[in-house]
Amino acid sequence: MNGSASNPNRQNCNSNFVSKKQQCLSLLNLCLSFKPFSQIHAQIHLSGLHRDPYLLTQLIKFCALSPAKNFNYAQTLLRHSSTSTPSSWNFLIRGYASSDSPGEAFLAFRSMLRREIRPNKLTFPFLLKCCAMAPALREGRQAHGCVWKLGLESDVYVGNNLVHFYGVCKKVKDAVKMFDEMSERSVVSWNAVVTACVDNLRMDDGIGYFVRMRECGFEPDETSMVVVLNACSEIGNLGLGRGVHSYVIARGLVLNCQLATALVDMYAKSGALGYARLVFERMEGRNVWTWSVMILGLAQHGFAKEALELFQKMLKSSICPNYVTFLGVLCACSHAGLVDDGYQYFHDMEHVYGITPMMVHYGAMVDILGRSGRPKEAYSFMKSMPFEPDPIVCRTLLSACSTHDVNDELGVGNKVREKLLELEPSRSGNFVMVANFLAETGMWDKAANLRKVMKEKRMKKRAGESSIELGGSIHKFFSGYDSQSDYEDIYQMLDVLSLHMILVDM
Repeated sequence: MNGSASNPNRQNCNSNFVSKKQQCLSLLNLCLSFKPFSQIHAQIHLSGLHRDPYLLTQLIKFCALSPAKNFNYAQTLLRHSSTSTPSSWNFLIRGYASSDSPGEAFLAFRSMLRREIRPNKLTFPFLLKCCAMAPALREGRQAHGCVWKLGLESDVYVGNNLVHFYGVCKKVKDAVKMFDEMSERSVVSWNAVVTACVDNLRMDDGIGYFVRMRECGFEPDETSMVVVLNACSEIGNLGLGRGVHSYVIARGLVLNCQLATALVDMYAKSGALGYARLVFERMEGRNVWTWSVMILGLAQHGFAKEALELFQKMLKSSICPNYVTFLGVLCACSHAGLVDDGYQYFHDMEHVYGITPMMVHYGAMVDILGRSGRPKEAYSFMKSMPFEPDPIVCRTLLSACSTHDVNDELGVGNKVREKLLELEPSRSGNFVMVANFLAETGMWDKAANLRKVMKEKRMKKRAGESSIELGGSIHKFFSGYDSQSDYEDIYQMLDVLSLHMILVDM
């Protein structure tokens, strides 16, 4: 006869343990705050179930992922446990990935290794996400080393997060290398590498991967479209942007707020404000970013009145503006010469909406004053900034001095040029700008000396650049540098057109 069958007391004991465990698990699932949780934990101890690995994992899960997060309690549980499993530690690391202290995840990972608990493929996605959030390049590389040692590089989720991690840490070559070596890829993998390229200003590479993605049989999703539209916005490739918009319509993709905002931004930055406004007006729901990119687009293309009217409409829609909104508003004031309005919006930004002005906002105010012929007031405003002005602000003001105070009678120009060369002494463009300013104010000797310094230091100003879009491709032209083989044909055509215009005038 079986021993357990002949011992009803032992059977009852096991049954009680099982029922008590189920009861504790049910209560944990219903638990919403920490006080009842601590009571459930006490019951688990009293019932002798505190060594149960599954119950421990569920306790850690509650501490790390529930709204009543308590990471210190979770760490205490793990510190005093001899039965923790990889799942317990994974939940703790996952919790840090959605917290304000992602750097703690790597400390937890080290504790996990010291206890000789082997990480698995579910450990690294959230650990790498934390390293990207921190960002912590050294720790992320160490995690990558562990991935390699454990033979987990072939896991698509681990690979995706490695690509994302390297992209966020500005190591785009490592991100691309990781992606190219992946044996298995998903749409998320392609999105990660395209995002890594675009976020690190390698727009052509990002668009190239987007094209390859389709060639390899992967259908882009809404995220893919948002990223490639951002690339189109940055390089001004309206043709490709329109192609993406057509693809969105043809595929019947959901035009959610994020995707529609990316379309508005692309059209606005490319100068196609009619299309931007059309997409904007047809959107069912708009967030602060949608309003902001539309206002900024209108302002940057000289439609100041329309931008400010849209801002008032935004305020009536009960959406609170953000720092980008006010950048657009100040830009509109600059184009329209609205100095008093600019001061008022700058004041309201901080004192009404609680947005601390950034360098770009101070720069926008300097631009407003400079364009309005008030270089001395602009200089006083710049000196009152709570931080050192950056070179962009100085160049803005120096440009205003060249326009409105040619002879530097106010003495502002000299102060600004000295500050500019102090802040950025190795930028050739600054030397050229200052030399031109000195020449315009009649200080020929100083201008000549500055150009001599440039020559001695072998500093060359970057050639002027322009570009045109043709057939969905961007063609760049540099002043004094003809690199394309068909330039002779282009110049011949220009000669023909010039002759034609002369004959028409005759």
